[in-house]
Amino acid sequence: MNTKLEKKIQSVAKKVLQDEAEAILSLKNYIDEQFEACVDAILVCEGRLVVTGIGKSAIIAQKIVATLNSTGTPAIFMHAADAIHGDLGMIQKDDIILCISKSGDTPEIKILVPLLKRYGNRLIAMVSNIHSYLAKNADFVLNAHVEQEACPLNLAPTTSTTAALALGDALAMCLLEGRDFTSQDFAQYHPGGSLGKKLYLKVRDIFPQNAVPRVAKDADIQTVILEMTSKRLGATAVVNDENELLGIITDGDLRRMLNKQQDFSILQAKDIMNSSPKAIEADEYAANALALMQGKSITQLVVIDNNKVEGFIHMHDLLREGLV
Repeated sequence: MNTKLEKKIQSVAKKVLQDEAEAILSLKNYIDEQFEACVDAILVCEGRLVVTGIGKSAIIAQKIVATLNSTGTPAIFMHAADAIHGDLGMIQKDDIILCISKSGDTPEIKILVPLLKRYGNRLIAMVSNIHSYLAKNADFVLNAHVEQEACPLNLAPTTSTTAALALGDALAMCLLEGRDFTSQDFAQYHPGGSLGKKLYLKVRDIFPQNAVPRVAKDADIQTVILEMTSKRLGATAVVNDENELLGIITDGDLRRMLNKQQDFSILQAKDIMNSSPKAIEADEYAANALALMQGKSITQLVVIDNNKVEGFIHMHDLLREGLV
């Protein structure tokens, strides 16, 4: 590829990104009382938000529906072209309809709008042209105005679809705030994959499969080594008679002992243990265990319940669960 063409490609790409970024930022000027009223209407709606569009707007509508459903607002997608061929039947009496169209004046929209309003459902228009047929016949207008497309020919939907997508995200996040939607709520809708596990998987869901190495504080070093070797976790908890955590001994502690001490037969667990061990409660989220391990550059944590040793959780456990 010659240098001249290479520079042209870079220039075009940068201009597209600049144009779309400016279009999104300009939408801040259109967040007004209409936007607030739209959010309020959806929050008190006893039905669903039916999102529709045609062409590229239909694709944006599908993404907005996915975001709404995952953040606590029941939503369904209806393709504007299919609506007049039977899909209007999916609209229920308490639903609100969000129609996305750049121009708001296409033939399909002019056919669809009277049908949407026939049964008294409230209609939200997301348009670039607030003087369009769709906007004039809507109960609420979300202004997604763009000056021009990022396409050099000003034809391919680029800036307009990006703006609509961003405005849909803004709407969804306002609804999320309005519903006091929490990370725990989010986890209910995202149980699969690493994202879901970070939000719902707890330490107690993982650690019981591991052995529980522990020794008394007056255990001799041979006992410590045998316990660590048999349980194969590279560490052991040091506990008192009530099974309360006093400290931890790791492979590293043993190596440091060998470097410092010629005769370790006189030593006991309490002499070489770390008396400030990193531990985590069984009811903590596994993601918090991961953050603690990464922050302290360690590979395992003692699991406790009211300071009583329950077990160990290892970095390998979190790797196996796909959290890392």
